[in-house]
Amino acid sequence: MERLKERLALARRALSSLQELLLLAHPSRVERDAAIQRFEYTCEAIWKAAQRYLLEEEGINAGSPKGSIRACREVGLLSDDQTILGLEMIDDRNLTVHTYNEAVAEDIYSHLAQYGDLLVTWLAAMEARIQQ
Repeated sequence: MERLKERLALARRALSSLQELLLLAHPSRVERDAAIQRFEYTCEAIWKAAQRYLLEEEGINAGSPKGSIRACREVGLLSDDQTILGLEMIDDRNLTVHTYNEAVAEDIYSHLAQYGDLLVTWLAAMEARIQQ
């Protein structure tokens, strides 16, 4: 349980840093790129927290981000719509990690607010479950 709490705390800090940049009304290119970078590590922190949650609390071994999202849906942490958005989010995260293209960066940035909301909901659902 201690490792899960550490993962959740790390995810909470990462999410807070992402949200800071999502509040900017007219970000510069540098701020946009920083937001995308923060999205990458926040996404990573939250899916790894979910992976740990699933193992410790549900007895499910999910070995990948998409596997973790699907398993979270199965245990009721995410809805069907949130799962679909989460799978799209992982696809976008993978694009940002492996390539850099201005058009892709603009497109992904346009989805960050929606992804940020999903990450908030996902993390809050895990935190609420372990406090029960």
